[in-house]
Amino acid sequence: MTYSNMYQRYQQNSITTASPEELTLMLYSGAIKFMNIGKFHIDKKEIEKANNAIKRAQDIIHQLNNTLDMSYEISNNLRAIYTFVLEKLIDANIKKDTKILDEALPLLEEIRDTWKEAMREARKIKYGAL
Repeated sequence: MTYSNMYQRYQQNSITTASPEELTLMLYSGAIKFMNIGKFHIDKKEIEKANNAIKRAQDIIHQLNNTLDMSYEISNNLRAIYTFVLEKLIDANIKKDTKILDEALPLLEEIRDTWKEAMREARKIKYGAL
């Protein structure tokens, strides 16, 4: 088994054994990763690769948006942010402009970091750890 195959198997196991909270964190991290990859390829004038990366980020944001539980007030705020991010992704992809991606990246990074901290706090409460 090659290193690449072992890594793919590890990734698959990570996803299938992750809690919903961990999956959400993975989605935020993935969207951020693909936005940064898109920026890299835009800078290198690799248009097709930039397009593919930005489209992957769009797919992730669509997934996050489509799975919102609208019975919570915060879901309306998240939907507005996701809509804004999607608009920026589309605009950046059309114009191949990294500055447009830079308008959306900090929002996702802040949500991801807040989500990660909420998970940490929830674990403290659940397991009584400090």
